[in-house]
Amino acid sequence: MHNKTIAELISGLEAGEFSSVELTQSYLDRISSLDQHLNSFITVTSERALEQAQQADAQRAAGQAGLLNGIPLAQKDIFCTKDVKTSCGSRMLDPFISPYNATVIEKFNASGAVMLGKTNMDEFAMGSSNETSWYCPVKNPWALKAVPGGSSGGSAAAVAARLAPAATGTDTGGSIRQPASFCGVTGLKPTYGRVSRYGMIAFASSLDQAGPMTRTAEDAALLLNVMAGLDLRDSTSVDKDVPDYTGSLNNELDGLKIGLPKEYFSEGLDDAVAKVIEDAIKEYEKMGAVVSEISLPNSKLAVPTYYIIAPSECSSNLSRMDGVRFGHRCENPRDLNDLYIRSRGEGFGPEVKRRILVGTYALSEGFYDAYYVKAQKTRRLISNDFNNAFENVDVIMGPAAPSPAFNIGELMDDPITMYLSDIYTIAVNLAGLPGMSIPAGFVNNRPVGLQLIGRHFDEAKLLNIAHKFQKVTDWHTQGPGQFV
Repeated sequence: MHNKTIAELISGLEAGEFSSVELTQSYLDRISSLDQHLNSFITVTSERALEQAQQADAQRAAGQAGLLNGIPLAQKDIFCTKDVKTSCGSRMLDPFISPYNATVIEKFNASGAVMLGKTNMDEFAMGSSNETSWYCPVKNPWALKAVPGGSSGGSAAAVAARLAPAATGTDTGGSIRQPASFCGVTGLKPTYGRVSRYGMIAFASSLDQAGPMTRTAEDAALLLNVMAGLDLRDSTSVDKDVPDYTGSLNNELDGLKIGLPKEYFSEGLDDAVAKVIEDAIKEYEKMGAVVSEISLPNSKLAVPTYYIIAPSECSSNLSRMDGVRFGHRCENPRDLNDLYIRSRGEGFGPEVKRRILVGTYALSEGFYDAYYVKAQKTRRLISNDFNNAFENVDVIMGPAAPSPAFNIGELMDDPITMYLSDIYTIAVNLAGLPGMSIPAGFVNNRPVGLQLIGRHFDEAKLLNIAHKFQKVTDWHTQGPGQFV
């Protein structure tokens, strides 16, 4: 059963080939026997999962099945989940048991989905390799010495290794798409505001967005049907009708206009990765798409712009983690100042501290206009580049990452190079656009993802474009040997 897609699992449940309890138990058994090699889960909720599976079977028998009734899923450990530890991969929140559910969790519960557990992640979603987690790094199932990408590396690794048929992720600067590329799965970052952020512990509030991580575009569409929609508890949630994302999956691509940014195919891109992307583009040309070169002239400014805005917002958001209101509290503090200093010093890891310091500096008196305000102005220029490009093309394509997955420990002492692993994804978050990574090939047996970027709220088109590619290729069907 673990090699079936969600669409196939839904058909099997409807036909009575197996029950949700049987399906859930099979995944729990795989997690128990295989995750010791990957460390992709922080918490496994076995008892709750089986209770939910029993409820799902009863609902199906009563003719009350929801959209994902009985389907087991993994949730990134950034979504507050009632009565379950929600840690954000940090010592700071290690003891935190959430008293409520995030909207995303509520929606999956209402759909009849089953939660297998909470997946490992970079601490507070800050990282590109899943090495900053308090719970130790996640390993890439394609090469255990390699990183799975981050920050949603636990979700990507769990889906790739068939420990869950799908998982949730969050994407602030590429944290769904880059690990999807590294692990050979499909990852979708929706338009900013398409999915509620209520109950999703904030890193950078103007950039964070939740999305699905699956094996296929069809499965991503099924999950987005559940996740998307207005939430009055989230002031950034957009009041816009949610289409049936599965309804247009098979639309023809004849005449589709694809733009290839010349800036994405220049110095810094691994030659072998470039070849994989070029071959994928040729598949689209066979389907009738028209390819042209475009320019995103301000794309080179995306990384420095992001690393002013994101740390500034994280500095503000994490100020509440002080050992008083939230988070780890040091032992025997001498006074209030000692409580703050030691609690935050012990609770946060090096990368989180680095970003808090950068953000606090950028927001400080005398530097706010020079750094933060200027970064926001540059953000508008980056967004305008995309708007101009979409006057002539329907979708923008390119690599999701400049290289395949690098080895664990390879870049931990070089944060600048680590940051550049998100060079092709960050601009999409700054512009609030939807983006996807789909499996497109391999370099030295490590997966490579093709990135698709669309206009605001064009998720249905991206899913259609991805699905049609997956109908004529088999990269998404291939799995890491020892886990399939």
